[in-house]
Amino acid sequence: MSWTSDGDGTTAMTDAYQSDARYLDHAFDGVLTRRVLAFLIDYAIIAVLLVPFWVILFVFSILTLGLGFYLYPISFFIVAGLYFALTLGSDRQATPGMQVMDLTMERDDGRRIDFGIAVVHVLAFWIINSLLTPFLLLVGLFTERRRLIHDMLLGTYMVRASAKGN
Repeated sequence: MSWTSDGDGTTAMTDAYQSDARYLDHAFDGVLTRRVLAFLIDYAIIAVLLVPFWVILFVFSILTLGLGFYLYPISFFIVAGLYFALTLGSDRQATPGMQVMDLTMERDDGRRIDFGIAVVHVLAFWIINSLLTPFLLLVGLFTERRRLIHDMLLGTYMVRASAKGN
């Protein structure tokens, strides 16, 4: 967020989206549909990544005399959490599924998505999704920039990468 003066002595808070002319209305066209498809692609990739993780976890479990077996119930959350944190926090600011669907994540204040914000973003998604399913996606139909609840809480939004000029 940044502060701007209106000339009459008052100040107003603007975000990077409002003050950046490169974001036009078409930058948000089809974002919800693309986001759902990116979700499906990402979770298919996570399912594939779980197999080698389980093999490594099995060897680790043998080496620790069975203690590693306690990690199997949370293995999905470990793999998915690392997957989203490492990909959203990368230079592309998008998961592979988002890249395929021409999406990128941005912050209201214009700063980069870092590892911590990416972890909190996926945790907020899981928590809110478990409480409001399927209403989580319906919120995006009625909000500015097609934002979901966890996007609004964290000050993030999805935008078409091609509309940004990337």
